[in-house]
Amino acid sequence: MTESILVVEDEEKIARLLQIELECEGYCVFTAGSGHEGLERYQAEQPDLLLLDVMLPGFSGIELLRRIRANDAHTPVLMLTAKGSVEDKVSGLDLGANDYITKPFQIEELLARVRAALRLASARSPKEPEHWLRAEDLELNEATREVLRSGIAVELTPREFDLLVYLLKNKRQVLNREQIMTAVWGYDYYGDTNVVDVYIRYVRKKIAPSGQSELIHTVRGVGYVLKDAP
Repeated sequence: MTESILVVEDEEKIARLLQIELECEGYCVFTAGSGHEGLERYQAEQPDLLLLDVMLPGFSGIELLRRIRANDAHTPVLMLTAKGSVEDKVSGLDLGANDYITKPFQIEELLARVRAALRLASARSPKEPEHWLRAEDLELNEATREVLRSGIAVELTPREFDLLVYLLKNKRQVLNREQIMTAVWGYDYYGDTNVVDVYIRYVRKKIAPSGQSELIHTVRGVGYVLKDAP
């Protein structure tokens, strides 16, 4: 997927130069010429990286950075400035800028810093969430088929595991035996549903050994419900 960059720069020649160079590198580039326009383009485009000039009409790049960081702590931001003052750099870095580039700059250096910032952002991006289901201190991972109670592994048969998954996915919902049979055994069952009671008993014994709170509760005349202890 093509990475996108928003350039917020009020000097048209510099903005155009940056756009051409970045597009030649394969990036999708948006431009804005003021603080207000930059905020609007950022909200509309959600770019992968921002290049912000410090001195902008409307409100400054520092103020634009402050507004962006109020809701977005991750998108990399590189500040462009004609000033080399320590105060400007400290203000921007304290607000969450990732880097500073002082004008005039070598385009090769700027491109290298853009690449570095995007690589770092990619490495830090949140990983796919693990498939954990939880109730109290009981944890079940669908992907790895791990079951833990208070951090200790619980060994379940495949059918017991599938039963516990169904109960956890429907936590706090009262389920009758027919619902459980259809979901876990995979077919409509019109006969004796005592097999559900048997497997509920197996799972209960394994996930709530002596001294631990019961999580699977019987609802008389209806079925079962898995819920946290009151």
